[in-house]
Amino acid sequence: MRPFSKHDRRRWSFDSVSAERNAIGSASTSPGTEYSNGGYGEEFVEVTIDLQDDDTIVLRSVEPATAINVDISDETASTAGGGMMTPVSISRSPTMKRTSSNRLRQFSQELKAEAVAKAKQLSQELKRFSWSRSFSGTLTTTNHQNGGGGLVNSALEARALRKQRAQLDRTRSSAQRALRGLRFISNKRTNFDGWNDVQSNFEKLSKNGYIYRSDFAQCIGMKDSNEFALELFDALSRRRRQRVEKINHDELYEYWSQINDESFDSRLQIFFDIVDKNEDGRITEEEVQEIIMLSASANKLSRLKDQAEEYAALIMEELDPERLGYIELWQLETLLLQKDTYLNYSQALSYTSQALSQNLHGLRQNSRIHRMSSDCVYFIQENWKRIWVLFLWVMIMLGLFLWKFFQYKQKDAFHVMGYCLLTAKGAAETLKFNMALILFPVCRNTITWLRSTRLSYFVPFDDNINFHKTIAGAIVVGVILHVGDHIACDFPRIVRATEYDYNRYLFHYFQTKQPTYWDLVKGPEGITGILMVILMTISFILATRWFRRNLVKLPRPFDRLTGFNAFWYSHHLFIIVYVLLILHGLFLYFAKPWYVHTTWMYLAVPVLLYGGERTLRYFRSGSYSVRLLKVAIYPGNVLTLQMSKPSQFRYKSGQYMFVQCPAVSPFEWHPFSITSAPEDNYISIHIRELGDWTQELKKKFSEVCQPPVAGKSGLLRADESTKTSLPKLLIDGPYGAPAQDYMKYDVLLLVGLGIGATPFISILKDLLNNIVKMEEHADSISDFSRSSEHSTGSNSETPRRKKILKTTNAYFYWVTREQGSFDWFKGVMNEVAELDQRGVIEMHNYLTSVYEEGDARSALITMVQALNHAKNGVDIVSGTRVRTHFARPNWKKVLSKLSSKHTNARIGVFYCGVPVLGKELSKLCNTFNQKGSTKFEFHKEHF
Repeated sequence: MRPFSKHDRRRWSFDSVSAERNAIGSASTSPGTEYSNGGYGEEFVEVTIDLQDDDTIVLRSVEPATAINVDISDETASTAGGGMMTPVSISRSPTMKRTSSNRLRQFSQELKAEAVAKAKQLSQELKRFSWSRSFSGTLTTTNHQNGGGGLVNSALEARALRKQRAQLDRTRSSAQRALRGLRFISNKRTNFDGWNDVQSNFEKLSKNGYIYRSDFAQCIGMKDSNEFALELFDALSRRRRQRVEKINHDELYEYWSQINDESFDSRLQIFFDIVDKNEDGRITEEEVQEIIMLSASANKLSRLKDQAEEYAALIMEELDPERLGYIELWQLETLLLQKDTYLNYSQALSYTSQALSQNLHGLRQNSRIHRMSSDCVYFIQENWKRIWVLFLWVMIMLGLFLWKFFQYKQKDAFHVMGYCLLTAKGAAETLKFNMALILFPVCRNTITWLRSTRLSYFVPFDDNINFHKTIAGAIVVGVILHVGDHIACDFPRIVRATEYDYNRYLFHYFQTKQPTYWDLVKGPEGITGILMVILMTISFILATRWFRRNLVKLPRPFDRLTGFNAFWYSHHLFIIVYVLLILHGLFLYFAKPWYVHTTWMYLAVPVLLYGGERTLRYFRSGSYSVRLLKVAIYPGNVLTLQMSKPSQFRYKSGQYMFVQCPAVSPFEWHPFSITSAPEDNYISIHIRELGDWTQELKKKFSEVCQPPVAGKSGLLRADESTKTSLPKLLIDGPYGAPAQDYMKYDVLLLVGLGIGATPFISILKDLLNNIVKMEEHADSISDFSRSSEHSTGSNSETPRRKKILKTTNAYFYWVTREQGSFDWFKGVMNEVAELDQRGVIEMHNYLTSVYEEGDARSALITMVQALNHAKNGVDIVSGTRVRTHFARPNWKKVLSKLSSKHTNARIGVFYCGVPVLGKELSKLCNTFNQKGSTKFEFHKEHF
């Protein structure tokens, strides 16, 4: 316990009792004790006082508060003669009732007087404690002068003093927080149902009524951390003074009960016993190193195992300042209780008490009809752009269908083929329209240009690929109607028509005798139609997610039909399809003059536009001559390419470009997000090996790379000085993406999963550059103002006021499964942490391979992480200045804190990753938008 300094403030709470109550300093009460004298019951007040060095006392406040109990430790109880003050243990009562204002006024004066008396008594005790400690220090010096025995005694006395201080600092609230940090079984991760599942596993795994040590992990639901479970088994066995290889059902229940004991002391003792293998009640540095390696193995942190010796020394340095060579149970407890203090360097989102009363009107129970109407109104508000575009598209298709439907109802052929003909012709008209329209969403240069116009306020250009897919679905429906009606209905009716009906209604269309079914199929109309259906079916199937993402596993050689390459090449069959479509439209049965054939009219403009874009891309890629400046291959099969920046290549953060490597394929172009900032003098991209093309690209660069020299990151590296020539690259772009509009939002929430962080790295760097510029500009204005005061007569020009950055805060959440992933952007994260002095950018790394914070398997890692960052400012997991959290973020809590902290703000939520989390984030944005004044706008990257 440290002595109070000047103006040191302590908070004390006293049970409110009657006027006859005993002196508070001489007795203690349990948390549940109730006093009924005076009718106050479980009512407490908090008195805040300042203790001065001259024994004067300043009373600051008296207010309702939670009870704090003073428990006297038996080991250090004061003697009857008034020895050293007894260390106290302060714990909050589990129940609290606020004192009404009238009662507070009645006894506040009495409490003030008693507080003064208590404070004086405390002051005298502190003097004695301070004298005793100074005397102990004198004794320590004497012992030191007397030899080695004195050193040992001095160290032991110092440790005993620290132990007393630790007992004083331990409170019930801190113990409860620490208890949450020592769970041996994580139900969230294992989906384990407690003892019922343990019994079920015992029945499956037991042999002759015993479960063996090797099966213990699987039995209790720790199969994925077998080594840790075995150490747990051995520790529990040692507590029974046994070394066994098998246990029965009753013993298993006993083990399970100890593992799930709700007592903090019990769980702490188990954790201590896992480390203390020789059962001497002491943990040496070697044992600490061993448990660090065990925890690293359980959490798949291979790098941590290599540095276990260093981190073990760090723990010993913190917990064993006396250098006795061992630590005890209470020291491990102290580290757990103080963990939150060490972790203050990276709080998840400091926010005010607004969170307690946030959006109260959103919590009201509304009727079902009211909720449905609110949901409908909000859906329209969020999707009105999509709604009006889809509505217009559907209306155009409906109009074209009805136009042809009623037009052919007037023709003679209707009397033979009926409504089958009308449906087929109506579907054909929508097909011609959609085959033309489907090219517009993939005209990337046009879309990128339109995004910068006012049209972007009315048209959702971010959904261009989704609209492309929607049109493809409509084409499938049109093909089924058109082809199905012709083959199953129209052709049979022509063949079965009577001679009278044929000559009267159909002869002037065919100008020949009545055709057979085969005659209709083998004609130019039938052949072109069948070929189009075959090619479009191939293209459509290989474009589906199952084939494009390699989710379908086919045997050789059919495995080449899956993957991005198959999708890319099959999509170029559309060139043949459009040629066949024009030919098909020229050989119609029921429209002979060429000017009546409208297919070419639909296709002329879109085909010319798309063809012009492809031609532009071809020539532009040739003009963008780039040379590779740096190549690095990182863990996780990630290839980083840094290349020179062409003078005419201008882009915005969040945009992407296409890359071609002729050494891999002279035809294929693949899109990748740009990770460099617009003001950088180079262009960089990060490519993860996900398909055959990226696999071959990584292989080509691996052949010319070498292991890095000391101080350089990556597994393999190469640069301009590499003797072997690097493969040539061609680039095309840039192209627009949702993230490029980040500057129009007050606050940014950037969420990247794995390699999905790439579009946001450029945004972070761009934000950082803007922050630095704004600070430099502010300094220049300040300097100018000072200089102008001294030279008022000069005609110096005032520096131009630059445009103020609208974005005030950015929160970056990066969730990844592999520790090595943090190497990809280590330099950027360190640069942001160093230069962002105003705290505009807040970064959070999450590693899902590590057990969540609170699991005993990651408890020691969390301690080491906190200690190392507090001492060296570096996170042990990521190797950066950004703290790494474990498991997955609680997205509801993240958005709740943002909503509370940034009221009335417009928050742009940008996400790049798997669709599952995208749906969850979108749903949460909708929920919070309906509750409060903060508006979240969700955007998802398509890749």
